[in-house]
Amino acid sequence: MFSRPAPKFSRSALKFRRPLRPRRRTALLAVGALTSGLLLIAPQPASAANLVKNPGFETAGTGDMPYCWEKSGWGDNDFTFSTVADAHSGSKAMKVELTRRTEGDRKALITESAECAPVVSVGKQYDLGLWYKSTTPDTSLTLFRHDTTAGWQYWTDLKTLPISGSWTEATVRTPEVPAGTDRITWGVSVYGTGSATTDDYTMDQVADPIPDPVCTGTAEECANGKWDVLPTQNPVRSMHSVVLNNGKVLLIAGSGNSEEMFNAGTFTSAVYDPVNGTYKQIPTPKDMFCAGHVQLQDGRVLVMSGNKGFPSADGTIGYQGYKDSYIFDPVTETYSKTNDMNDGHWYPSATILGNGDVISFGGLKEDSTGSVTAERWSAAENKWLPLWQVNQTWSYWGLYPSMVLMQDGRLFYTGSHTFGNNIPGTGSAIYDYDANTTTEVPGLQRKDERDQSASVLLPPAQDQKVLTIGGGNIDSNPDANRLTDIIDLKSANPAYVAGPPLPQGTVDLGNGKIPQTGNQGKMYVSAVLLPDGKVLESGGALHNRANPVYESSIFDPATETFDPVAADPEARGYHSSAFLLPDGRVMATGDNPGNGSWNHNVSIYTPPYLLKGARPTITSVIDNEWTYGDTQRITVDRPIAKAELIRPAAVTHSSDPNQRFVDLPLSVDGNNVDLNVTSNPNLAPPGWYMLFAVDANGVPSVAKWVHLQGPSAMAAAEDTPSAHEHSFADSLEGKVKKPGKKRASAKVSTTVAGCDRHYGSVNVCVPTVFPDEVKKTTAARCAWLKENDYGRLKVNGKDDPLRLDRNKDGVACGKGDVTRR
Repeated sequence: MFSRPAPKFSRSALKFRRPLRPRRRTALLAVGALTSGLLLIAPQPASAANLVKNPGFETAGTGDMPYCWEKSGWGDNDFTFSTVADAHSGSKAMKVELTRRTEGDRKALITESAECAPVVSVGKQYDLGLWYKSTTPDTSLTLFRHDTTAGWQYWTDLKTLPISGSWTEATVRTPEVPAGTDRITWGVSVYGTGSATTDDYTMDQVADPIPDPVCTGTAEECANGKWDVLPTQNPVRSMHSVVLNNGKVLLIAGSGNSEEMFNAGTFTSAVYDPVNGTYKQIPTPKDMFCAGHVQLQDGRVLVMSGNKGFPSADGTIGYQGYKDSYIFDPVTETYSKTNDMNDGHWYPSATILGNGDVISFGGLKEDSTGSVTAERWSAAENKWLPLWQVNQTWSYWGLYPSMVLMQDGRLFYTGSHTFGNNIPGTGSAIYDYDANTTTEVPGLQRKDERDQSASVLLPPAQDQKVLTIGGGNIDSNPDANRLTDIIDLKSANPAYVAGPPLPQGTVDLGNGKIPQTGNQGKMYVSAVLLPDGKVLESGGALHNRANPVYESSIFDPATETFDPVAADPEARGYHSSAFLLPDGRVMATGDNPGNGSWNHNVSIYTPPYLLKGARPTITSVIDNEWTYGDTQRITVDRPIAKAELIRPAAVTHSSDPNQRFVDLPLSVDGNNVDLNVTSNPNLAPPGWYMLFAVDANGVPSVAKWVHLQGPSAMAAAEDTPSAHEHSFADSLEGKVKKPGKKRASAKVSTTVAGCDRHYGSVNVCVPTVFPDEVKKTTAARCAWLKENDYGRLKVNGKDDPLRLDRNKDGVACGKGDVTRR
C-alpha cells in the first residue's frame, strides 16, 4: 500500500547491478503504449516475414549462448541459462531458471547489435510470437529499444505468461514504435523461482493502415468536430460532474454558490441520462458546493466535505469547510453518510490509490483556516481513518491541489491548484507517503500563475507523462497565460519542460468577441482524455470570473502539438466542467461569472473521429470482472488497432487527478482479441473503467464497462516478485522536506476566493484587482462592472477601498458616483 519497488535500470546498464535503495515490493508489469494504431489482422506465419534471426536457437554462437542471443538480468538471485533438447520444433530450445531469488530477474534477449537486433520503422507496430513452457507465473515478455540518440533502453513489458506444462503459443502486438527508434530487442524474463523454456520466436510487421475514411459531415466538421447545445437545460447549478458506472452522470450543486439557497437549506444534485437526455433531481443532504469527490472501487462515489458557511459580508470570516462525508450509490441514486473526516476541507484533493484507499489534502477548515491534515479513506474498513493512523507532514497544499498517482505509489503534485499563489518552492513536487517526504520538482513556468490550470496524465498512463495547461491568479488578476508544461516521470530526475503555447481564440471583454492577442491564454481550463489517445482542452476565461475565452484544441501526446478545433459556443469559465461520455462524445456544463449568474446550457462535442464513418463494435466481453495480470478476451465486428481502459471522470474546478488512459496490449485471432491487463494497480487503480476498441483510423467503439478489482489483487501483488520496474524519479535532486512541526492549521486570507467583500452579496464577486486594461478610476471600474452585468451593488460597511461609492449613498456605481468629478 503506497509501496515502491526496487528501481529498474535500462538493460545495458544493469546486468548485475543492485538497486539504489530497498523498498517494499509491488508487482509492476507495465504494459505497453499503443498510441495510434495500424490495421489489426491475425499475425502472419513465421515463414512470411520473420524478423528474428536464429528464432529456434539452432545456430550456435560464441560462448555458451546461441547466435544472436545474449544473457541479461539484474539483482540478487541464483540462475542458469541453458540450451536444451526439449524443443517445440527442431532440436534446441532456451531454458532460463531461477533457483533462488531475493530481487531482480534473468532473461535471454536478442543480442543488442546491428547484426542481430531487428530493424523497425517509427510509427509501425509488430506482432511478436513465441512458444513456451513455464513452471512459474513470474514471467513476462519484455522489450527494449535502441534510441538513435540515447542508445539502448528499457521500453515496456507486454504480456504475462501463465504457467504451462506443455508447449503453448504466446502472441502480442507491440505499441507503435516511438520516434528515434531504429531497432528493438526482446525476450522472456523470469523474475520468480522456477523456469521458462522458449522456442520458435516470430516477429512480423503489421499491415499498413486501411484507406482514409469517408467524411460523414461537412468538411469543417470532419476536420474540427462540432458542438451542439442541448435543448434541455441542466436544472441544477452543478459544479461537480461524475460519470457513473452505468453511463449516467451525477451533477452536484449543493447550494450552487448561492447564499440564498444556502440560507434556505436548499441543496441539489441531478442525475443526467445521456441516452434519453433526461435529468432526475436527487435529494442532497448537505451543501456539497466545492466538495471533493472520487469513485471508489465498487462504483460508488465518495463525496468529502463541502461548504459549512459563506464568508461574512465585511470579509472578517471566510468560507468554511465541514467534516461531513457522504457516499452516493449509483444503484439507488441516494446519498448516505460516512464517518467524519478529521478536519473540514473546503476544496480538498481526492486521489484513489492502488489498493483502493483514497488520500486527500488541503482545503479550508471549519474556522476558515487552511487544513494541514492529510486524510485517508480505508477501502478495507470503509471509513476515514483516525488522525494517528495517517502519515502527516503538516503541510498546507492549498485548494484542490492536483495530486496524480504515480506507477510506484508516490504522488506527483502537478502545480495545478485553485486560488492565488502556489505552494512555496518550485510549485510542483513528488510526495512519498511511506517515507513521508516531499521532494521539489523543477521547471514549472510562472508557478504562481497556474491558478485553475488543468493537469492531465497523458495517454497512455504507462508513459507517465503529465501535461499542465494555462492558468492565472485570482489575487493579482493578470491576463491568464497560454503556458503549457510537460514532465516525464519515468526520468531519473524528472523536471518540467516548456510545451507548445496554447492556441488562441476569441475573448469577450464586455463588448463582444475579439481575437486574443499577445500572450493571452486562459484559466478555468477543461482537459479531457479521448479514446483515440489524444486530449481535448476547452473552455476558460481571461480573468477571474470574467471575460470568457472561446477556444478548443486537441493535444497529440505523440507529436506534442495542439490542433485547434471547433470552440464551445457557450461561456465555460468558473465552475464549468467537461468530461468524456461512454459514446465517445464530450459533455460541457456550467459557468458562474462574478456577477453571480449561472449558465444552465449544456454543450456536447462530437470529435472528428466520430465523423469518419462506421464505428467498430465490441460484440462481446467474455467477462466484465477483471483482475490484475489477466488476459481478457473480447470479440469485435471488424479489425481494430488498439484497446484501452479510460477511468470515468470525477471533475471540478479544472481538476480530475484520477483521469487516466491505460493501454491494453493485444493478441489477435481474427475477430477474437485477447487484452493483456496490467499487473500494476498503481497504473490502473481498482474500479470501473470504460473499455474502448479503436480502429486504424482512430474511430472508437461505444465503451463497455469493466470492473478492475482491487484490495485482494493488491494484497496478492504485495507478496509477488516484481519485474522490470522503470528507472524513474529515483535520482531526485530537488529540495527534500521532511515532516514539519505539528500544527493546527495554516493562515489563509479571508479573500481566498478573490472577491472584495465590501460590495454586493457573497456570491457576487467584485474582483479585488481589476484587469490591467481597466483604468484605476471610478468611471472605468463601474463601466467594466456594468459591461459584465453586475447590476446594483450594495456597499457593506463604511469602507470603500475601490472608490465605487463616491457620493457615500451606500450604493456602488450609482449615477452620482460616475458623474461626480
